[in-house]
Amino acid sequence: MQKITGTLIWYYYVCPRETWLMARELGPEQEDPFLEIGRLLQKDTYAREKKEIVAGNMKIDLLRKRSGEVVVGEIKKSSRFLKPATMQLAFYLYRLKKAGVSVKGELLIPKEKKRVSVELTADIESELKRAFQQIKKIVAQSTPPEPVKNKYCTKCAYREFCWA
Repeated sequence: MQKITGTLIWYYYVCPRETWLMARELGPEQEDPFLEIGRLLQKDTYAREKKEIVAGNMKIDLLRKRSGEVVVGEIKKSSRFLKPATMQLAFYLYRLKKAGVSVKGELLIPKEKKRVSVELTADIESELKRAFQQIKKIVAQSTPPEPVKNKYCTKCAYREFCWA
């Protein structure tokens, strides 16, 4: 069974078809300009912070200490994907909590100069557990879900795969 990762959580909240493709390591077009912008943003922002921490099946964008608390940060290029980003970060908080590590979460959107606190509430934990079950169902399918247009399709790196 495919291990659920923060990336799969992100894609689940964007598009089930992308979830299926990513779970099979059928990555999007790497030369896509929107992906390149994201990579540059990740590399060039928060240069003095500890970045890209790998822990198990998690790849945490940023780790910082503030007011005596450890803060896990997730860097995004825009707030357009606020729900997927929030749930991806909540997944990291959930996994760390299960490992006995108490941290705070923060979405960082440098281009918009935004900082959004994310807390792992009981409701978010329940939603994550439902998402885990749905992801497992999607990934277990022998073919990808049919493409369904949504607000993310226009800038999606998989758009040619779905709509060509």
